[in-house]
Amino acid sequence: MPELRAVRGDITEQQVDAVVNAANSSLLGGGGVDGAIHRKGGPEILAACRALRASQYGRGLKTGQAVATTAGNLPAQWVIHTVGPVWSASEDRSALLASCYRESLRVADELGAATVAFPAVSTGVYGWPMDDGARIAVETVRGTETRVREVRFVLFGDEAFRIFAAALAANQGA
Repeated sequence: MPELRAVRGDITEQQVDAVVNAANSSLLGGGGVDGAIHRKGGPEILAACRALRASQYGRGLKTGQAVATTAGNLPAQWVIHTVGPVWSASEDRSALLASCYRESLRVADELGAATVAFPAVSTGVYGWPMDDGARIAVETVRGTETRVREVRFVLFGDEAFRIFAAALAANQGA
């Protein structure tokens, strides 16, 4: 089981083997974490994403799935792109959010990544409530068999950091 930590900071500055990108299905960049990763990582990431779109992901990456590219200029070796679900008050999409974390760890294992940095997938413009997103993230990563040794949940804001730290503490013995 990997060591899990909450870190207050910028995911584009994490020195890890793989950084997880909260991507949109187009894989061609966007706002939030996705935009920051594409900006800081440089044109190599976009070129790799375009190549994926030209091959097996012509219609884009499906929600809950994950795929890896180069990390370009980031201090990581790879970017694992995953598409989180948009939160809905009328439909339970928790399984799709959990799949983002599980599939990202599966891809990390395929790459041989020992250290992975995750953002709070779907909690930004996709509207997922932070406390529920943190609970799902922590429970899923703790419950997924992986060879990854360290998982960092990298949170940009103080409130997100506090919520993830509390979710980690609450799930310590699980």
